[in-house]
Amino acid sequence: MKFYSSTMQLNNADTVPYLTYNSLSEINFINHAFSTRLGGVSKGEFTSMNLAFNRGDDENNVTENYKRICKSAGFEYESLTASAQDHRTFVRKVTKENTGVGIYKPRDLSSVDALITNEKGVTLVTYYADCTPLFFVDTKNKAIGLAHAGWRGTVGRIGEKVIKKMVEEYSSNPSDLVCAIGPAISVCCYEVDKPCADEFYKLQNLDSTKFIFPKKNQKYMIDLLECNRQILVDAGVEPENITLSDVCTNCNSELLWSHRATKGHRGTMSAFMCIK
Repeated sequence: MKFYSSTMQLNNADTVPYLTYNSLSEINFINHAFSTRLGGVSKGEFTSMNLAFNRGDDENNVTENYKRICKSAGFEYESLTASAQDHRTFVRKVTKENTGVGIYKPRDLSSVDALITNEKGVTLVTYYADCTPLFFVDTKNKAIGLAHAGWRGTVGRIGEKVIKKMVEEYSSNPSDLVCAIGPAISVCCYEVDKPCADEFYKLQNLDSTKFIFPKKNQKYMIDLLECNRQILVDAGVEPENITLSDVCTNCNSELLWSHRATKGHRGTMSAFMCIK
């Protein structure tokens, strides 16, 4: 399979593939990964690496998929703790007490679109199929965060809220954060209507000309990655510490799950990150 990226690597392509960021791989105290749609045991429209329990797939297949991606990417299955995403902006601080939640233990909250931790032995897990993953690493105080930023989470400035929570809980300095954004549906493929675009126009302190591109018939192309990048910079992250993925989920729908490309008939990918 052809894969081109200047920001990411495709690992274990012939067995259980996963993506990593070049910039995050240089940080020696973390492990991170972003799954693909390949290398699992799910069937039908979920073929084959589906990591969502709530889309109608066989739970045993999803569990096996988690075990396979964990083995491939170097995570302990027992260390996983998952979000409970509903496109809002709640940020949850998690500890070892939360391991298993959303994976092999029931969800205990109904709205969690971002997770943070500073504990070893806790692997954060968030879900995607076009929406934007946000990775946060405090390189000084050794804390991490993952956030799910769909268009609602983006206009809700979930990235800023993660940073504020890390400052509050771990005394993080935004200038010490290394961040990565994506993979997600990119500006080449993400068309929205006027009511959606208007929500992006409401964002303060950002240059909307760089992430909102009007078309004819009241349609707009939105650059979710650039918008989230500006939100992180506005929250104090150094621009040179942010990496944007150059991998569009819709353009790479043979490798990655894309809600738009499959018209909703799909599985789900996960972002993973832990402190070693």
